[in-house]
Amino acid sequence: MTALVAVGTHVPPGRVPIESLADEFDLTPMQLRVFRRYHKLGSAAQAPDTSLTGLLRLAVADLRLTTAQTERIRYVLYARTFPGVVPYPHNPLHEVCRSFGLRHAQAFAVGHHACASGLLAVDLAGRLLATAPPDALALVLTGEKAFTGEARFVPETSMFGEGAAACLVAATGPRDRQLSYVARLRGEFDGELEEVAGEFQRVYHDALGEAVTSAVARAGLSLDDIALILPHNVNVVAWQRVCKRIGYPLDRVLLDHVADYGHVFCADAFLNHRTAVHRALLRPGDRYVVAAAGAGRGATFSAMVFEH
Repeated sequence: MTALVAVGTHVPPGRVPIESLADEFDLTPMQLRVFRRYHKLGSAAQAPDTSLTGLLRLAVADLRLTTAQTERIRYVLYARTFPGVVPYPHNPLHEVCRSFGLRHAQAFAVGHHACASGLLAVDLAGRLLATAPPDALALVLTGEKAFTGEARFVPETSMFGEGAAACLVAATGPRDRQLSYVARLRGEFDGELEEVAGEFQRVYHDALGEAVTSAVARAGLSLDDIALILPHNVNVVAWQRVCKRIGYPLDRVLLDHVADYGHVFCADAFLNHRTAVHRALLRPGDRYVVAAAGAGRGATFSAMVFEH
């Protein structure tokens, strides 16, 4: 049963307020107030002097890998939202592998689920490890730079933040064991954002809620058994509506970082996991859900259940 061995994170200290985007995206004073008061989005993390490779290196360094763990890593999976995240010929994934003595590992990117690709990478890592030697490990990397307009801001929805997370995965383990995984792919949203945005917003809350409840049911549990939901940090209102639809208490969704970090691409799940563990929000034996949605050449609604 796939298990999370350790989670490393890095969130830069710099912040960009929503007001700084007003001129670039033609935001009115009313729209800015809606973002701050309604969506609870105030700022996003930014590291203008740190490259994507640098962000990923800092997250891996936070894992404090031992020599033995490094030698056991067979796969390195980089889960990313966008198909291209740096200009050619740079390759941050292989640069990170070289930095940490991981040239022996098979390294590749995982995408096509947009911001839900992090969950796909964890599940894929577990599948790969199931056929590897018992002590083998996989390393999942997440995090991107907000390097274009599309990668900085989603109109009426969210603003992206910069940061990174690294997750060490084993085929089995005593804690943070994966109990189930559900990914709902919606190909009808394969189109330009402005063409599909309205319908995507219409189905969003029901679709994400269905993914959560299906993952919980697949794990043989009910929502009453779920101690916490670790969300993607798109905005607070979206989670208010999802919780209302599925009948889950909003105060058991970890939304602390929405207003400060922004939506840190695929890294949200691991950043929130780190916070939940640090604040002792998860006790041994607690079951929790990690949920995410992604849009881009289709849409994905995903949820994964773990036992801490």
